[in-house]
Amino acid sequence: MKCPVCGNINSKVIDSRPTDSEIRRRRECLSCGRRFTTYEIHEQVPIVVIKKDGSKQFFDRSKILKGLDKACYKRSMITLEDMERITTEIEVDLRNSFQTEVHTSEIGRRVLEKLRDIDVVSYVRYASVYRNFDDLDSFMRELKDIKKSSK
Repeated sequence: MKCPVCGNINSKVIDSRPTDSEIRRRRECLSCGRRFTTYEIHEQVPIVVIKKDGSKQFFDRSKILKGLDKACYKRSMITLEDMERITTEIEVDLRNSFQTEVHTSEIGRRVLEKLRDIDVVSYVRYASVYRNFDDLDSFMRELKDIKKSSK
């Protein structure tokens, strides 16, 4: 840290205190002896989402919420708080994985994992879009898999 008084880059930390979103440090300049305060803020690296066509865009949690809203439409088992919680859990998991790029298929898989435990109908609705069922047979295979795993 550069001393705001003399410009020397050598200082020592006297006190360090975490606050809600930053770390406050009291420092002492090793050249002139003056004390000053610095604040360190945790920088979040943006997550880039790789779409099916290969294009890239920044992660947008509202897109997960929108997909969940469509899949859970008129389903009383899943509340808005549940959808928010699912979205937050997925976002936190992605940020904690320290990956800077993630495929949409990975995000969709994580959403399906969460939905499967809460509401099977919403799961099937989401899967029908996410897995892009081509015909009735692929849809029926998914239903059979669900039925098999729920026994």
